Amino acid sequence: MAPQSCHQISLIFLVMVLEFDLKGTPLDSASYIDVVVKDYETIGKDKFLGSAKISLKDLAAGHSTSLQSKNVPLASESGQNAGSIDLVIAYEPPPNATPNPQDGGDTMVDSGGGTDEGTDGVPGGSPGGSPGGVLAVRRRDRGSRSRLTNKPQDFQIRARVIEGRQLPGNNVKPVVKVNVCGQTHRTRIKRGNNPFFDEVFFYNVHMTPSELFDQNISIRVYDSFSLRADALMGEFMVDVGYVYDEPAHCVMRKWLLLNDLEDSSSGARGYLKVSIFVVGAGDEPPVDKADAGGEEDDIESNLLLPAGLTLRWAMLSLKVFRAEDVPQMDDSFLQSMKGIFGEGGGKKNLVDPFLEASFAGKKLCTQIMEKNANPEWNQVLSLQVKFPSMCECIKLTILDWDRVSRNDAIGTTHLNLAKIASSGGEIEAHTGESEVGFLPAFGPCYVNLYGSPREFTGLPDPYEELNYGKGEGVAYRGRVLVQLSTQLEGKVDKAVDAIPSDDILVAQKYQRRRKYCLCVVFHSGSMIQDPGEPIQFEVSIGNYGNKLDSTCKPLASTTQYSCAVFDGNYYYYLPWAATKPVVVVTSFWEDISHRLDTANIILYITRRLKSNLVTLKNTISAKAADKKLVEAWVKLLTQFLEDLESYPLPLLEGQAHLTSLDFQLKKLRDSAMATIQGAARQMREETKEIEDTVADIEGWVEKLTQLAEEPQNSMPDVIIWMLRGEKRVAYSRVPAHQVLFSTYSEQACGQYCGQTQTIFMQYPMDKNKGLKVPVQIRANMWLGLSSVEKKFNSFSEGTFSVFAELYENQAEMFGKWGTTGLVGRYNFSDVTGKMKLKQQYFMPPSGWEWEDEWFVDPEKNLLSEADAGHTEFMDEVFQNETRYPGGDWKPASEPYTDVNGEKSQSPSEFTCPEGWSWEDEWSVDENRAVDEQGWEYGVTIPPDDKPRSWGPAEKMYHVHRRRRLVRPRKRPEPSAGSSVEKQNQGHPEGWEFSSLIGWNFHRKERSSDTFRRRRWRRKMAPEGRLGAAAIFQLEGGSSTEEKEKSSDSTTAFEPYVYHLRVYVYQARGLTSMDKDSFSDPYAHVSFLHLSKTTEKLRATLNPTWDQTLIFHSLEIYGDPQSLVLNPPSIVLEFHDQDMVGKDEMLGRTVFTPLMENSSTGDRKPKLLWYPILQKGQQAGEALLAAELILQDKGGTLDFPLVPPMRAENLYMVPQGIRPVVQLTAVEILVWGLRNMKSYELAAVSSPSLVVECGGQRVESAVIRNMKKSPNFPSSVLFIQVLLPKEEMYTPPIVLKVIDHRPFGRKPVVGQCTITSVEQFRCDPYTITPDGAMANKMSLMMSSRSPHLSISMEERRPLLETQVIEKEKETVDWWSKFYASLGEQERCGEYLKKGYDILTVYDDELEDVPGFHGLTDFCDTFKLERGKRDHEDRDPTVVGEFKGSFRVYPLSDDPGVMAPPRQFRELPDSGPQECLVRVYILRALDLQPKDNNGRCDPYMRISLGRNTIDDSDHYIPNTTNPVFGKMYEMSCYLPQEKDLKISVYDYDLLTRDEKVGETVIDLENRFLSRYNAYCGLPQTYCTSGSNQWRDQLKPSQILDNVARLKSMSKPRTEDNGNTLSFQGKDYTLAEFEANQEVHQHLGPARERMCLHVLRTMDLVPEHVETRTLFSSFQPTLSQGKLQMWVDVFPKSLGLPGPPFDITPRKAKKNFLRVIVWNTTDVTLDETSITGEHMSDIYVKGWMPGMEEEKQKTDVHYRSLDGDGCFNWRFIFNFDYLPAEELCLVSKKENFWSLDKSEFRIPPKLIVQIWDNDKFSLDDYLGVVELDLRSLVPPAKTPEKCGLEMMDDGPDKKKSERAKSLFAQQSVRGWWPCSMERDGKKEMGGKVEMTLEIVSDDDADEKPAGKARDEPNMNPRLEPPNRPDTSFFWFTNPCKTMKFIVWRRFRCLFISVIILVILGLFLAIFLYSLPNYISMKLIKPLS
Repeated sequence: MAPQSCHQISLIFLVMVLEFDLKGTPLDSASYIDVVVKDYETIGKDKFLGSAKISLKDLAAGHSTSLQSKNVPLASESGQNAGSIDLVIAYEPPPNATPNPQDGGDTMVDSGGGTDEGTDGVPGGSPGGSPGGVLAVRRRDRGSRSRLTNKPQDFQIRARVIEGRQLPGNNVKPVVKVNVCGQTHRTRIKRGNNPFFDEVFFYNVHMTPSELFDQNISIRVYDSFSLRADALMGEFMVDVGYVYDEPAHCVMRKWLLLNDLEDSSSGARGYLKVSIFVVGAGDEPPVDKADAGGEEDDIESNLLLPAGLTLRWAMLSLKVFRAEDVPQMDDSFLQSMKGIFGEGGGKKNLVDPFLEASFAGKKLCTQIMEKNANPEWNQVLSLQVKFPSMCECIKLTILDWDRVSRNDAIGTTHLNLAKIASSGGEIEAHTGESEVGFLPAFGPCYVNLYGSPREFTGLPDPYEELNYGKGEGVAYRGRVLVQLSTQLEGKVDKAVDAIPSDDILVAQKYQRRRKYCLCVVFHSGSMIQDPGEPIQFEVSIGNYGNKLDSTCKPLASTTQYSCAVFDGNYYYYLPWAATKPVVVVTSFWEDISHRLDTANIILYITRRLKSNLVTLKNTISAKAADKKLVEAWVKLLTQFLEDLESYPLPLLEGQAHLTSLDFQLKKLRDSAMATIQGAARQMREETKEIEDTVADIEGWVEKLTQLAEEPQNSMPDVIIWMLRGEKRVAYSRVPAHQVLFSTYSEQACGQYCGQTQTIFMQYPMDKNKGLKVPVQIRANMWLGLSSVEKKFNSFSEGTFSVFAELYENQAEMFGKWGTTGLVGRYNFSDVTGKMKLKQQYFMPPSGWEWEDEWFVDPEKNLLSEADAGHTEFMDEVFQNETRYPGGDWKPASEPYTDVNGEKSQSPSEFTCPEGWSWEDEWSVDENRAVDEQGWEYGVTIPPDDKPRSWGPAEKMYHVHRRRRLVRPRKRPEPSAGSSVEKQNQGHPEGWEFSSLIGWNFHRKERSSDTFRRRRWRRKMAPEGRLGAAAIFQLEGGSSTEEKEKSSDSTTAFEPYVYHLRVYVYQARGLTSMDKDSFSDPYAHVSFLHLSKTTEKLRATLNPTWDQTLIFHSLEIYGDPQSLVLNPPSIVLEFHDQDMVGKDEMLGRTVFTPLMENSSTGDRKPKLLWYPILQKGQQAGEALLAAELILQDKGGTLDFPLVPPMRAENLYMVPQGIRPVVQLTAVEILVWGLRNMKSYELAAVSSPSLVVECGGQRVESAVIRNMKKSPNFPSSVLFIQVLLPKEEMYTPPIVLKVIDHRPFGRKPVVGQCTITSVEQFRCDPYTITPDGAMANKMSLMMSSRSPHLSISMEERRPLLETQVIEKEKETVDWWSKFYASLGEQERCGEYLKKGYDILTVYDDELEDVPGFHGLTDFCDTFKLERGKRDHEDRDPTVVGEFKGSFRVYPLSDDPGVMAPPRQFRELPDSGPQECLVRVYILRALDLQPKDNNGRCDPYMRISLGRNTIDDSDHYIPNTTNPVFGKMYEMSCYLPQEKDLKISVYDYDLLTRDEKVGETVIDLENRFLSRYNAYCGLPQTYCTSGSNQWRDQLKPSQILDNVARLKSMSKPRTEDNGNTLSFQGKDYTLAEFEANQEVHQHLGPARERMCLHVLRTMDLVPEHVETRTLFSSFQPTLSQGKLQMWVDVFPKSLGLPGPPFDITPRKAKKNFLRVIVWNTTDVTLDETSITGEHMSDIYVKGWMPGMEEEKQKTDVHYRSLDGDGCFNWRFIFNFDYLPAEELCLVSKKENFWSLDKSEFRIPPKLIVQIWDNDKFSLDDYLGVVELDLRSLVPPAKTPEKCGLEMMDDGPDKKKSERAKSLFAQQSVRGWWPCSMERDGKKEMGGKVEMTLEIVSDDDADEKPAGKARDEPNMNPRLEPPNRPDTSFFWFTNPCKTMKFIVWRRFRCLFISVIILVILGLFLAIFLYSLPNYISMKLIKPLS
């Protein structure tokens, strides 16, 4: 394979990754990889071992992104087998590559001379075998997250639980529970250690992507039989984000290794096979297809974690040392009460913090430190996890413990393992770096927390969510010192333990602080829309600078208060003019400059690379000359290589605060940058196509951005707050490294260090997402160590002045000013009046001294004149009168007041200010809720002295009335120059006046004023230092600093005057904000403190302003050179003008002007498109340009010529900048309107179409009756328009539908904007059939001829008919379908017969690339109407326009003949009656609608007014139903063009719920030239399952195509075997060379024509896969439907017969199991006589049919483990031979209404049990036999062992395993095993005969269960059991004989003898005295 860029192919050998650059060339079906294995020799030539070729056909076809090739045989030179190799091939196609779905098929591995199907295609799987391979894939695909907007949106997680393997335990009943986002689903309970589930669970969530990706997917397997705590058999946990980062956002058919997460000593707890998808809006879920055979037993190579990456137990040790700056969280009331009684404690300690760490579902907490804002925990939290983990983030949350309520979060942060660990796999192998990977490590380092503002209130915190890490934190909330280390195979003694004292001492050195100085100079504050109270800015870093925090010394961290001034147009700005506020903050942090310097250097290189990349892209898009393109590309690479060489990363030696992670990251960064540098050099030397390198360069940018991320950044962000009065309003966070000064190099300084930057502040948790900007500021920031603070002098501009200030306050009392009337104020105070000050209290800070005495200096920034900035103003005063109830009206005590009731001047006292002129006299304002004299009335309710509400009608009880007197005044438009208006000097003594104590002060005294003040200041100067850096000595001072630009010393600090021109040409794609579907757009253009407004246009979403806005004499302070680096931004805010209500915001765009520094500059700005953003989403584009020109001091600069004026003060965009136009023709095919919705409750009946483009307008004829004919009477419109030559400037085409209604009303009832006309451009002199009519329509227009009649085929002989009928039993339509899918085992002998196959598309027919959406005749444009007031809501679609356009240039010379028209020979637009056949095959992955996780789907099809409801044939309890039905309907086109196909869920009691629907536009298919109405089959058959079904024969269709293309008719010769067409000769032998000729083929001529037609890219016979959508989740797939549609016009006659697609039926089979004998059965009991024995019986069942389990009789008293049964089990089951699955139908519960169908693998489970009468039977062993791959039995029991059944992860079952369905019958011995102490042991051996009998054979060979009649086939005799086999309770005689006598007979005999002897002795002793006495007496004698 020739190496050619931008995509790559990867091979992973064990732990080795090889990558091949394909240089932009995609794979084709002939691509392969040649693998050669050699033996490495140190001396001499390497020895060849073997080779193999692997076809890449599947990768080329796009079927999968990776291939797992297992056991690929290697062929030696002699062709012999030399071993095998496992590898994974991953392929990244180029961005523009389109996979060819025809290049399908199985991947074949060619080894030497033969082939072997040894690979498995794993769709969507990640390459395995190397840890690097996996992590590299994840990092590459992580960019897909960035394409998601972080707003709540719909997601769907699908989890499919397929099967389990080797689950632990005996006689278990496993159930799987899957938990995602708080939702839990469980599978059905199964039996056995290898259960088959195959259940799909759907989880629908609505949340932000960032929240979702942090959620866990928990999969647990329980033993449902167990009620004990050990019911959990194993579990697995993975992040949702991990799955989303995988290719296609899915984990496809992977085995999960189950563990016990609580027990680190446990090993594998079994395996579970799952598929997991994460589907977002617009994502297409991949089809979960079963892999090729053989995959199921190979667990290890298909684990989710590859084989080379074993899961190991690891201990994450998180050492939590201490925290600081924790804010107050508890109310101070109780603390105040304690203080009263003498118990101390300040507010700063009102918090009880503890830290919670959570990872992978586990949580650990430190101890609670009560009343401690700086807690020291010194504890280590040990988390035991499997590593590498599927979870990424360790979440750290500091919480405040509460006794009563729930704990409150203080702040949250995350440790991302991906950033603090590395697999090392992404580094190229040839770099020689083998040890770049490292385990997670972190710190000791501080981690900063951000969240809601620090100020505590007793009220609920509106920003509480920020403390949980949801959204950007707006304030610093403290920091925590942590350290993370990872120990493999570590043991956890205690989850929470104390840190050893030695480690605490080691951490001390990481807490060394250094002093940092931060200076911020505010240059401007503009774009303020809500001026309100005076504005102040606060700058803080960490806790330092927070004015409301008392834990740090007070700093000069706030600006002075300033009142906003109107800019004369729309916005307000802060009038700082030449005096700019400065804030200074000193702080103390750890010195981590070595980390931030590294990040800044990498970011510097990345910024320069990005800038050059943008230039290169613009050069490519502008299609510039090759020379310019090469120059831009060479410049990019040269500068990039120079940067990499010139700016090395800092060395770590000698640096402070070094951690192990610092060294690892340094190694990783050096290695990665060296790799990129080598790749750049190689690119420069080898590249041939520059465009192909763009993707690689973008990859470098992404990689460098990742490398620049610094996880150990302990320096907090700089936070700027805008305060209005005392309230925090808006904020901005600036990362500290961006403004940090570095002594290492200039490049190591932050991007904005000492540079002026533009900052758009934002509201906290802004729900409008930046729709409104609080303020735009320009600020210059510098942050550095105090030891280098003198370096600040080189960055500072102007002269710094520092003043002490206080205010003198006076009040008017009895006409005199003095201090006696000051209520609540001091004589001398601060600006707020709340702090008492005196001049003698002021002492200069250390290092400073007074430079001057106190002097009066009026504050201009706080003087708010109501008319400031305005050119028109309305003076107002209210006249007041009072009365007693029922009395006469008299003047009030305060006859004239303002609107608030405060005393004001009388109208006669008002004077016209200088520069203003009165427009009119005083008049009464009657445009309010007043009576005819202007009065409004009210009632005074004590204690108020004025009414609170007013009414226009007088009542008797009214006691107060007032009316408004107004007088307008005006002044000339001021020059748009200085930012501060020239005002009068005010009071000579510097007093400022106010009518009441507050903020609103003015210069001139008024009669209503009662309060005045003036500012005193005293200037300070540094004692021993010079330069701007002296201000850093102000630490702890409470003074105010200002940066004052001198106007009389040097010219370097004078304001520079600029001239700005903003060219606003046009916008497109704006949001409709009015009900008429349009907007009335205009734009406010803001630049610094000035703004202007464009012309306001009417009713357009694509306005063309063509306007130049000129800003004269702009004063900008600052060095022009620094202005070039960071010019101020121009902001355009687009609004929709409304007559009623406030104008609505359309969006905002920001861009920078082109800077011209000298009069010699000849560059002209170029109009470019800039995105318009609304709430973070793009809401259009604007074509803009601007230039900023520096005026010479003398004003002698020759400005560009003034543009021509279109109206007064409306300048056009000048030539040279505006686009160059050309006369262009636009032809419009106006075909018709469809599906028009009613407007204002009336149907649209007589519409016409208006087309607007480039200022031209044309209107179509009116459709007289929409219901009868929705097509336009005349179909073609033509306009000539001047369009720009460059496509990027082309205006859009706007379509408006106008309804002609009575009384002359013509409302716009729909509109559409076509943004790009590029697709419609054409060459008018090229004749193409695209614009002509479709085949079917043209044929219908052609004259009818007798040749169009359909001739009857000859009758076939009876014998042949019988053959065809018999063939239907073995070959059906589904055979064709499965053969087309490549599932050869399911299609039988279909392919061997030579029958044709069809094309199965994985998406809709309209989305197939070759058919162009079936819009070749006319496109469909959605018509919209109404207001789009919600960014998540799609516009309202109110209809469709059918039509098309042709755009081509015209000559400017009128003498040149116009080119021919494009739209001609159009078909008849009248209605056509059609027959529609809808074939529904099956549905895939339907969204469940029932509680059991299934649904009961049925079809509902509607076409026009006709609806077919098939609810009677619903399919119960399935999400993958096979419908196999054809529906036939009639319709009229185009009125009834939309075919709606819906899937509904059947419910008995409630309303049926729609699962989803899809809509097909039949008109497009009917009109398309691709013959989409009926697909072309491969062969022309007149009978059989592939019989021709079109109305027209192939020859007729081909004749029609020839006439369409104006070609000669095709000629056939040799009885149709030869055909000539388009100058080519075709022969039938060529097409049918390798085809099987069968009896169904039609005549040769028709076959010949069909083969020629199939070469013309027409729609083939096909099945399309359509996605179902629902209104509930319109962006998410609800499942897929496989189907196709045929459309036949009835005017052409009847079509052919429809296909029979009835689903296959399962075949009934019987499994006969004869249990003959058992042996070696475990003797589980001991008899009363001490013998080991068992009462054996055998139990058996088939999975899924547990209720039909059968068992033998009992073989009692087996003393040697042998049992004899001769017992027959008979299991009847329905079997699908094509799928090799059993079809089980049964009710799941007794209350279920319908039987559910399950497809379950055919297995037999046989168990041996010990029978117990008075207790539970004892389980002795089990054997599980898969009937599809049956393990061959042993012939004798001696050869039967457990090794026969081994199927462990690294072993395979015997290769001799065969299907029982093929063998029919088998007999032998199988081992039964049981588990003891986690190990399998022999439980016995069983001899059985297994036999599969079909339903027909069962009648011929009957057999009964057990030994019942008919006892035959074979006949079972009663078992010949030994006499000792009996049950003791029912056989007492046998019990005596075989138990008692046999064992105790000696004892019995001995006892009998002894008894007899005893009797004799007793008798002897009894008779002895009598005998002796008789002897002695001798009575007889």
